[in-house]
Amino acid sequence: MIRINLLPHREMRRERRKKEFVGLIGLTGVAAAAAAFAVGMVINGKISIQTERNDFIKTENAKLDQQIKQIATLRQEIESLKTRQQAVEALQSDRTVPVHILDELVKQTPEGIFLKQAKQEDKKVTMIGWAQSQDRIAELWRNFANRTPWLERPDLMESKAVTIGSATSKDQRQVFEFAINVLVKSNAAKDANAAVPKAPGKSMVQAANSVK
Repeated sequence: MIRINLLPHREMRRERRKKEFVGLIGLTGVAAAAAAFAVGMVINGKISIQTERNDFIKTENAKLDQQIKQIATLRQEIESLKTRQQAVEALQSDRTVPVHILDELVKQTPEGIFLKQAKQEDKKVTMIGWAQSQDRIAELWRNFANRTPWLERPDLMESKAVTIGSATSKDQRQVFEFAINVLVKSNAAKDANAAVPKAPGKSMVQAANSVK
């Protein structure tokens, strides 16, 4: 006798395979989600570490910028101090110049010349006086040009004959009134070896009463 199984085994097998496939898909999805979550955690960790590094770099850069500003400020202060120091040194070296100039006027003024006025303005010294002759004025010019370490480049501005003394006096005589400019050498103060007393004022009016 032939036995025939009338149960729907094909449909049951199909349903079982379908359930297995759905289960496999579910497990795959769960595994993929877990893997994605793990990868995301790793990536987030690396991003967090990189963010901390970036923040650290930004903080250090800000500190460096502040230090650079401080260095620039210090450089400006140093330059300012150098300028002040140079000004002080220039004043200290120039304060003895009038004394040396007076000394040179006495040394270089030949006999027969009377200086009425001597005045210094910056590097220029102007002298006004009387001379017995034009030769005396020329000698004074040569002395300032060649014989003094403090003065240079004399320039005779004026020379004219005048009469001094009262018209009724027997001492009336004719002399030559002159005005001469001379420049103070720029490196003369630096080359001076001997210290001198504190100089008088810048203007030297009536500096030499009489040099004969």
